[in-house]
Amino acid sequence: MSLTTPATTYLFVPGNRPERFAKALASGADRVIIDLEDAVAPADKDEARRCVSQGLLDLFAQQPEETSRQALDRLVLRINDGATPWYADDLTLAKESRFACIMLPKCESASQIADLRLNLDTSTKVLALVESARGMLALKDIALAPGVERLAFGSLDYMVDLELPSDSLALDFAAVQMALVSRAAGLACPLAGVTPDLDPARVLADMAHARSLGLLAKMCIHPSQIAAVKAALAPSAEELAWAQRVLALQATHGSSAFQMDGKMVDRPVLLKAERIVALATHS
Repeated sequence: MSLTTPATTYLFVPGNRPERFAKALASGADRVIIDLEDAVAPADKDEARRCVSQGLLDLFAQQPEETSRQALDRLVLRINDGATPWYADDLTLAKESRFACIMLPKCESASQIADLRLNLDTSTKVLALVESARGMLALKDIALAPGVERLAFGSLDYMVDLELPSDSLALDFAAVQMALVSRAAGLACPLAGVTPDLDPARVLADMAHARSLGLLAKMCIHPSQIAAVKAALAPSAEELAWAQRVLALQATHGSSAFQMDGKMVDRPVLLKAERIVALATHS
């Protein structure tokens, strides 16, 4: 997938497992999130930072500079949040290792993002992970904060914060709010939360449901989940055939309004057809 095309799959890999970095990059995931937060125990935080620093050096040592830059552009570093004792050291690593994007967990305000960016290169983007009621109420400010590339829904932590069951409609409401705010702010659609179950059918069903709510990307915790996510997001054969017919007729008619199968086709329909074809191309 082109780096100019919104990514659909974000794969987590523990920061203290550098032997997995190359495998994660080769997994088919659009982005790889090197995790210093939940995947690393408190006692292992310092070692994880050392592993990330050395792991990146080893990973890129034998590659041309351009190839290394392209790979680094696919990496995201999830740091520990600002209320933890590991935050400052994580920021130092982020800057020294030249990560292009940082995932900020427990994001609850635009000021957190501003503080983060003060310590990083001005070109560094932020992936804001919203995981709480406070974060949800601050969505608009977070989405409009300078440097934010995208929002991500930390659905599991959100369930804990609000004491919700896994089938609560409140989760759907939160997801829709994130999709609406992202669209209004001009951001790519949000990332759906992780599915703990590795069963491909479960992952596919979760992604299909998230897609119906406006979330067209997902965080993954295992490489086996990637194919299911992409399958859920890919247009069906029928959808693609319809879209291709629409665009072919539009080219023939040379106008933005015509009939197909007894129905009017106008600009919104053409836009939908174009998006379906683009999605199929990048699936």
